[in-house]
Amino acid sequence: MSDVKTQITPGSGSQPTQPAQSGSPSSSSTADPDSQPSSGSPSQPPAANVPDTFQPTPTLPEQGKGVDAVVTTIRSYTNAVEVPVTVKDSKGHLVAGLTYRDFRIFENNQRQAIQVFTVDPSPLSIAYVIDQSVTQDVMAKVNESLGAIQGSLTPYDDVAVFSYNNGAQELTGFTGAQSHRLEAVLALNRATGREEGVPVNSGPLAGCAITSNDGCVDPNLQQGRSAGGTAFMSIPKEIHTLNDAILRAAIELSKRPQGRRRVIYVISDGKEYGSKATLKEVIKYCQTNNIAVYATLVGDSARWGEGYLSRFHIPFQMNDNVLIKYAQATGGSLDTEGSVNGIEKSYQHIAEEARNQYTLVYYSHQPFIDGKYRSIEIRVDRPAKEIEITAKPGYYPTAQDIR
Repeated sequence: MSDVKTQITPGSGSQPTQPAQSGSPSSSSTADPDSQPSSGSPSQPPAANVPDTFQPTPTLPEQGKGVDAVVTTIRSYTNAVEVPVTVKDSKGHLVAGLTYRDFRIFENNQRQAIQVFTVDPSPLSIAYVIDQSVTQDVMAKVNESLGAIQGSLTPYDDVAVFSYNNGAQELTGFTGAQSHRLEAVLALNRATGREEGVPVNSGPLAGCAITSNDGCVDPNLQQGRSAGGTAFMSIPKEIHTLNDAILRAAIELSKRPQGRRRVIYVISDGKEYGSKATLKEVIKYCQTNNIAVYATLVGDSARWGEGYLSRFHIPFQMNDNVLIKYAQATGGSLDTEGSVNGIEKSYQHIAEEARNQYTLVYYSHQPFIDGKYRSIEIRVDRPAKEIEITAKPGYYPTAQDIR
């Protein structure tokens, strides 16, 4: 039986088989297309009537099918980990001009190969969380500064706004950063803040200002029983549901598409009391969904000296500032500002810092999803006294990391 496979080419008909000559290369049906001609034997151009068997006639899709009908997509799933890195000098300015050769990245103390390195600015998805439980004077400064938020953003960014006092509230879902909707929401949702008066719970001035039937209208200030003894009143505790507000913003932010930098921006004094969610739970959620927490500290936490002491928790007392823990655990940063001008500048400064970062991507050597925390360490080939590196210290793997 004759072999007709080498004699028939689609669209060209049958061709007579040419016998191989001694000392000449093999026939075109068995030749290697990538082979190079040997020295001293110049290659011969193919004859005009010999078809190119290595370029078959392409298959044309049916009308309306498009390219998807004939293109085959090969997917290779890998555990890709994206790490945004901020590098500053000793004066707090961003350090530019670094290359991938200047960075080394370690996961669980094992060095990883950098697969992707870019310095291109990333579009931001920012969830602003506004603390409306601060005092009246601080709240007035925050209200006045909110108009500067849009000036720090680009049309490629999208923004959602949340607030909290005694409970978290979503003021608007994600919308364009330069939209009139965001401008209206920031203008309409201004709060008065808490009263600045010092409560008096004993002595002749501790009586209720408003009474009804010889009783205090506000049962929280009623003397005796659960509110205190007959000689004093129990002052109700302040409620600052910061954890709940960050968690609610993080849940909405986790739904944003990949390729956007996910940021929670908190404007607060950092006090926390009365949340249903714990600090550890919210930090883990942010680490799982690649969310960085930035903040502008106002009020007591912005005062020199007092702001540093507020980071330490006194047992059985309210947490005076938990935002430092959020920033350190998620790769964010803090600004402390006391004036309206300073708060407005912090919006621009933090948005610029979050947008212009070095982005490193590597493929983890660990199993795809094991639910265990993985530590990350970034090293830069510069003296440690000259630079400050800010990046997330670790993460929890999820299915979103598989690409």
